Amino acid sequence: MNITRENIDDLNAVVRLTVEKNDYEATVNETLKDYRKKANMPGFRKGKVPAGLIKKMYGKSLLAEEVNKILSRELMKYISEEKLDILGEPLPNEEKQPAIDWDNDENFEFVFDIAMSPEINVTLDKRRKLPYYVIKVDEDLIDKQVESYTNRFGTNEPAEEVGEKETVRGDFAELDADGNVKEGGIEANDVLVSIDLIKDEDIKKKFMGAKVGDVIRFDPKAAFQNDHEVGHMLNLDHDASHELDAEFNYTINVINTFIPAEVNEELVTKIFGEESDVKTVEDMRNNIAEDLKENLKYSSDYRFLVDAKETLTKGAKIELPEAFLKRWLVATNENLTAEQIDSDFENFRTDLEWQLIKNKLGKESELKVEEAEIRDMAREMALMQFRQYGMMNVPDEHLDQFANSILQNEEERRRMVEKKLEDKILEVIKEKVNIEEKEVTQEEFDKLFEK
Repeated sequence: MNITRENIDDLNAVVRLTVEKNDYEATVNETLKDYRKKANMPGFRKGKVPAGLIKKMYGKSLLAEEVNKILSRELMKYISEEKLDILGEPLPNEEKQPAIDWDNDENFEFVFDIAMSPEINVTLDKRRKLPYYVIKVDEDLIDKQVESYTNRFGTNEPAEEVGEKETVRGDFAELDADGNVKEGGIEANDVLVSIDLIKDEDIKKKFMGAKVGDVIRFDPKAAFQNDHEVGHMLNLDHDASHELDAEFNYTINVINTFIPAEVNEELVTKIFGEESDVKTVEDMRNNIAEDLKENLKYSSDYRFLVDAKETLTKGAKIELPEAFLKRWLVATNENLTAEQIDSDFENFRTDLEWQLIKNKLGKESELKVEEAEIRDMAREMALMQFRQYGMMNVPDEHLDQFANSILQNEEERRRMVEKKLEDKILEVIKEKVNIEEKEVTQEEFDKLFEK
């Protein structure tokens, strides 16, 4: 095996590998002998098929397979031993690669292009300023959370007539062209309709003030403007709901109005449980404020990530082997064309530059992610999922069980490791640069993403 490298410039190089006869011959011959021992062909006893026939049948494919194994192994070994920090993967050189004659050649030359990772220069000191937006926890945000709790624990109660926020239950019956109930037409009973979901204002007006027993004539597709939703209401498949063109009678059987839960200590107990230290409405509002501060910190950190990424990538002025990277993206993404990659390359470039900067900062600070940190992240994810369903006090054994199921997903585990490492890198950046804290409202914060 002979390997040489020619550096084209600081970012591109060509590697030549020659796989010689003595690199593969013994292995190929040994494999052919093994094939001969096992060969069972008409006209020959098992293991007695002529070696020449076995070689003719399998020799070329075994040769190509063994040479490619050697090639892959030795190329990766060379990159590792030479400590080459490459981008992407080696690609066959389209101009310098000689033709391969598997029938006659004994030595095989391969030529690969490789792209070198650029030098990364990132200066982090107090002369560099980065904004950090702290979202103000005001009474309006707390009120919205209280409202979500009152809605979660609210109840439906009978109402005498339909208003904009009522729900009704009733029976659909398809009508013919003359406005009569169609014999053998579509019928659906006990169908729930939320008045606020009706998009057609004229149809919505037909419901206003209606009482139990009243019949409303309307076109469901015009009312809801959603074939899937109409199909679900009328028990129709996709094609039938798409082709539907008819009016229906809707007979109202039940009218309900939604009553939000009262804000009192009973609601607090429902939310937090009997054993919780949160007992009063004031306790609840304080607890909501603390939770909001913690949750909004994630939003603040994400915005800091966006600003740090933009500032540091622009400041680093990183040179990349663009031509190679575009070729590599085409080669490794079957569903993407060269034109698509060209149009989206700037986004890819920015992400790659940020990844290179993170790698450098991580190495310089010797950052590592411990197993205990990943487990804590999994428990936090589990807790957040339970809270989405209103479960505020979850036993530790349930959290551990849910966290274990998350950790068994290798893809999820990999994402958590990357996220934790990025969090640590952001903390390094915060420590070294000049952070300018800016208190903003939620509305002002949301507008930052409109720019």
